[in-house]
Amino acid sequence: MLEPAETVKIFQKQPTIHTFSSGQIIFAEGEPGDCMYGILNGEVEIFVDGKVVETIQKGDVFGVGALVVPEHTRASTAVAKTDCQLAFLDQNGFLFAVQETPMFALLVMRSYSERLRALKRSI
Repeated sequence: MLEPAETVKIFQKQPTIHTFSSGQIIFAEGEPGDCMYGILNGEVEIFVDGKVVETIQKGDVFGVGALVVPEHTRASTAVAKTDCQLAFLDQNGFLFAVQETPMFALLVMRSYSERLRALKRSI
């Protein structure tokens, strides 16, 4: 079984790594989204309605929601808490990873489920 950090290795096959400086907006709530991200280094804060709801770290993935909802929009804002290196998968890469590596899909779902449970405990 793949571990969460190993899941991000799938992203590393992408030719481009995005670097974000601390405080830089990665994406904003309501805007169209055409890729998901994996954190190679650093931390990212996720905001909903202007409030930090979670901080995610190396090995975590985020932004997949925009790839799977019909309207393809972001439900949150992601901001680099520290300097970050992020790999990404576009729609085609995501679908390929799900098809070729079913454990990738399960680990993405597990990551989101665990994060949702932690969020529910905090409210």
